[in-house]
Amino acid sequence: MSPNPTYLSTLQASVPRLPGDFEPDADLAKPAWRGVPRLTLHHYRKPGRTIPRVNTAVAAAYTPSRLYLAYRCQYFEMHCYQGEDPGPERWLLWDRDVVEAFVNPFPRSMNTYWEFEVAPNNQWIDLAIDLDREPVLDAGWDSGFAHATRVDEGKKEWTCEMSIPAGAMGVASIRPGMEWRINFFRCDGVGEIRQRRLLAWSPPLEDSFHIPSRFGTILFQP
Repeated sequence: MSPNPTYLSTLQASVPRLPGDFEPDADLAKPAWRGVPRLTLHHYRKPGRTIPRVNTAVAAAYTPSRLYLAYRCQYFEMHCYQGEDPGPERWLLWDRDVVEAFVNPFPRSMNTYWEFEVAPNNQWIDLAIDLDREPVLDAGWDSGFAHATRVDEGKKEWTCEMSIPAGAMGVASIRPGMEWRINFFRCDGVGEIRQRRLLAWSPPLEDSFHIPSRFGTILFQP
């Protein structure tokens, strides 16, 4: 599958460096996130248009060893797999409410990237993707990424933090000046694609998130 340059995303964002690593706890009021820019997620087919009652923002920061992500998600109803242990990886997690990141540290290999998903109840899955191979995904890959969530029923809001080890994606160290391709997503609701509330930082413009030419770019700051 070759990327179509006509539809290359031009979205860019700067990612600040953190003073040190920390364990995710989904508390986005902690000092680590103060002043870190938030990126707004939009309707997956309609750039610039948000979806009422499910406003979503994500912030990104890094240390040399890890990429940190923080999602803040408004909701009016919640759909999770009930009564399950959040410890093991959960296949088909994307069929319920979830936040996602598709990360490509090697932009010259546009069709190779890594996928990270976390649900409001902290269930998770990670996948290695190569669209030039068959099968395109490796469900057995394990990044060892850390994650945590909180649900505030009073505010109708849930938050998520991810801590993704660079080494799991073949990066020895994240350095200032590096540029990665990335996209951030949220799935809300159940049913067919057009019935759900799907959001993206850089809208894929198709009924699939797996459009790597639509990934934006992040630039790591000193």
